[in-house]
Amino acid sequence: MKILVAEDDAQTADYLRRSLIAEGHSVDVVDDGRDALTYCLYNRCDLMVLDRMLPGMDGMAVLKALRAGRNTLPVIFLTAMADVDARIEGLKEGGDDYLTKPFHFAELSARIGAIARRPVAAEARTCLRVSDLELDLLRRTAERQGQVVDLQPKEFAVLEVLMRNAGHIVTKTMLLEQVWGLSFDPGTTVVETHISRLRTKIDKPFDAKLIHTSRNFGYSIHAPR
Repeated sequence: MKILVAEDDAQTADYLRRSLIAEGHSVDVVDDGRDALTYCLYNRCDLMVLDRMLPGMDGMAVLKALRAGRNTLPVIFLTAMADVDARIEGLKEGGDDYLTKPFHFAELSARIGAIARRPVAAEARTCLRVSDLELDLLRRTAERQGQVVDLQPKEFAVLEVLMRNAGHIVTKTMLLEQVWGLSFDPGTTVVETHISRLRTKIDKPFDAKLIHTSRNFGYSIHAPR
């Protein structure tokens, strides 16, 4: 399995990395919540071991942002927050398991194994389509009516969020969280700028417009009606 470890304690992170690699896993490590969210948006991985008390963006906010974007990546919390309410919150918000520190690696390994053995409900989507627009998540390419659309990484990420939520309004806050890893509005026009660029590339050269604005709410993408 390819596992992301999001842990800001260097000693614990190194221990997890070495132990998981010894069991045959591929492991990447980040020490900041925003980096964890960005990693999950731009990279394939099979599971994340997530600390709740991370700098930049706490682990619960990372999980909520993932689930808001319909990202079903399995997440095991590994945290010192051991009270019952914290456990319940972590599981109710979409965590797959919850293990508290101090911990035994053998138990974490067993829980990872249990998740790995779960039957896959459906094949993960690697290609998103809305009308005649296609987004290939593996090749990181976009095409409309067979024509390649050249997108910058952030433009691709914004379009991916819109297409994963096709037919539904995506708020500016959701885009800030899922694309830029921000849990607050920095007061800039970064979202509006990227939507404008996408319209220039996705809509302007074609007759039918796919990207729509819901004033005071957000943006959506859907086939012409």
